[in-house]
Amino acid sequence: MDTTFESFKLSENIMKAIKEAGFKEPSPIQKEAIPLILKGYDIVAQAQTGTGKTAAFGLPSISMINEHSHRVEILVITPTRELATQVSDELFSLGRTTGIKTVTVYGGSSYSRQIGLIDKGASVVVATPGRLIDLLKNNRLRNFTPKIIVLDEADEMLDMGFLEDIERIFSYMPKERQTLLFSATMPEPIKKLAKKILKDPQYVSVTPKDSTTNTDIEQQYYVINEYERDNAILRLLDATDPIKSIIFCRTKKEVDRLSNHLMAVGYIAKGLHGDMEQNQRESVIKAFRSSQLEILVATDVAARGLNVTDISHVFNFHMPFDPESYVHRIGRTGRAGKKGTAITLVTPNEYHSMQRIGKKVGSNLNHKLVPTLLDVNKSRLDKMAHDITHVELNNSDAQKLLNLLEEKMDMSQIALKLISVIMSKNSPQGPDKIGFDKNSISGIIKRLAEKERSKSNKRYGRNANRGGSRSYRGNRSSRGSRRRSD
Repeated sequence: MDTTFESFKLSENIMKAIKEAGFKEPSPIQKEAIPLILKGYDIVAQAQTGTGKTAAFGLPSISMINEHSHRVEILVITPTRELATQVSDELFSLGRTTGIKTVTVYGGSSYSRQIGLIDKGASVVVATPGRLIDLLKNNRLRNFTPKIIVLDEADEMLDMGFLEDIERIFSYMPKERQTLLFSATMPEPIKKLAKKILKDPQYVSVTPKDSTTNTDIEQQYYVINEYERDNAILRLLDATDPIKSIIFCRTKKEVDRLSNHLMAVGYIAKGLHGDMEQNQRESVIKAFRSSQLEILVATDVAARGLNVTDISHVFNFHMPFDPESYVHRIGRTGRAGKKGTAITLVTPNEYHSMQRIGKKVGSNLNHKLVPTLLDVNKSRLDKMAHDITHVELNNSDAQKLLNLLEEKMDMSQIALKLISVIMSKNSPQGPDKIGFDKNSISGIIKRLAEKERSKSNKRYGRNANRGGSRSYRGNRSSRGSRRRSD
């Protein structure tokens, strides 16, 4: 008998959220983990990123909590603030029909704002280790006794030197709790941690063969300067000539700006994000499905559940925050047995993060150079020659036009003028060269590796001196509360 979401006996509001999200059937990790979580077990779950882990712990956890308690009932701990934001957004979306409030807590933002949002009745807190420890050790969280605690990306915590921090956090947690540990890999330190913080856990493992990697998708990335993003995306659109494509952006503001820019230069494009009215969203999706649109510019959450089978290309205008988002994005192409191409724009500072994503999801990422104007023009000439050679002569108006033109000029002039007219339309723009060549990238990678080693040495040295009481990532100014970016 096939496992369905209905068979889990989730709450009515959660079932409504599942339908709105467009989930059809549970993924392997969801089939294994959700029933155990609903029965109250602690679990250790091993699954690769991109298998639906957030929904695997989010759906049952939200389904079980008291929607009217006005206190924190779920705590999710993530290694980075980018992942914290992503998880918080998804949990908010899954719990939207229940009315729960979700707050994201990480360094670099106002303590008082974060505490105030929690005190106003947050049901779910998604936090990074450093800021959470600061709040706990200074007794700034009142009545903070979450019933369900999720440790997400545990192996990433290990890589970043956070295991001591995690143990310290759990010393503040109530003994009566349900603890869920999720990790892509299970090195020995993670196994030891699980024994310390979990009680008689059930073990769930989804092997790579269960979470299939789509071999029909060619995955490419291009290393560029930050200021070259617009020129790079236009050049790649000109060079690849996609049949139908999605360009993913991080924010609603970026979706609006880029979609308007693409329309201004002649592409048939529209944006899709969470601030649009429902009838607007439906209209855009309908136009995209029926191929009235060439390009859909969208945020992650807005494109979730989008079922279109003939998307030839997916572009990541900005690199996604985490591997799971990457897998979700590129999964929009290469469907129903068709081939697809996924292209990601990466700055030098993002290079190692891109490599980490490739390693996490088990993908073969191909580095490419952004085509020059000469490359694109040659490609266009070849395509035009092919199209002209193979076009069928079944248009009577074409013969009439040729007869008319022959009265004024010879055949060679007619051909050259017609080709000039065709080539002048939508000709590629921008500088000749965009991004870095292979030699430049090799030098950049070497400098970044040396910088990373230096940071790592300082981090672990500080960790030993201070007992792991803080997060060692730099605190950049950013939002502290959960703000939707779809």
